[in-house]
Amino acid sequence: MKKQVLTCLMMLIATMAMAQKPIEMNLWPNGPKTSNGDPNDMAKVTIYLPNEKKATGRAIVCCPGGGYSHLAMQHEGFDWAPFFNGQGIALIVLKYRMPHGNYTVPAEDAEEAMRLVRQHAEEWHINTKDVGIMGFSAGGHLASTVATHATGDAAPNFQILFYPVISMEQGTTHQGSRDNLLGKNPKRKLVNEYCNEQHITKHTPRAFLALAHDDRAVPPINSINYYEELYANKVPAAMYVYPSGGHGFGIRQSFAYHFEMMLELKAWLRSF
Repeated sequence: MKKQVLTCLMMLIATMAMAQKPIEMNLWPNGPKTSNGDPNDMAKVTIYLPNEKKATGRAIVCCPGGGYSHLAMQHEGFDWAPFFNGQGIALIVLKYRMPHGNYTVPAEDAEEAMRLVRQHAEEWHINTKDVGIMGFSAGGHLASTVATHATGDAAPNFQILFYPVISMEQGTTHQGSRDNLLGKNPKRKLVNEYCNEQHITKHTPRAFLALAHDDRAVPPINSINYYEELYANKVPAAMYVYPSGGHGFGIRQSFAYHFEMMLELKAWLRSF
């Protein structure tokens, strides 16, 4: 295990030099499709491209968490760039807009980010059939919403979910995320629409899930139910439940199982 940790440490240090200067773009240069009522809340993407000689063609759109009220852009977003770029993977960090009473807004931003990546595929040396989506907590709900609902150029080829909110059911969901996305008293049909475990089919993209057993913010049953439905529909999936770590650890090295998690994610990415 010590050898593995040392190898992972050396890998992470080496990849720090692999990331090029990021590119920042407004997601909706001509204005968003749907307004959230806040003109100061603009959707943006920050694109981290690997060295051209190392690029594999794979890309990941990253959705940080924050309970649909704010975004943890650093440890659930920008800080991941060296890890992915070091493997030849482009990372596109999405600053999506908050719903502010309009539940369609975050998913519209995430789907547009997926389309944007494919539109720039030739320029950014990306394979349009190898574009995934990643999300943390409420960002995991957003990523799984896109993974289970999006079609065409907005649909991801794989998904990576860290301690995700999956369900909108009372007692299972993260209440703050539900209230901020759907409102205090959403209709039954709307709740069902955003209970993403209910929308898994055999066409849902393969998944990687990681969470801690002692997560008190988002009950682990969210991930467990999601994994069970993936399994039932014969969708390739891997789920890692770490003994401790709580919620929101992201890429922070203070997470006790950080290096194990990074090795397992790297191995999973190499498996397809």
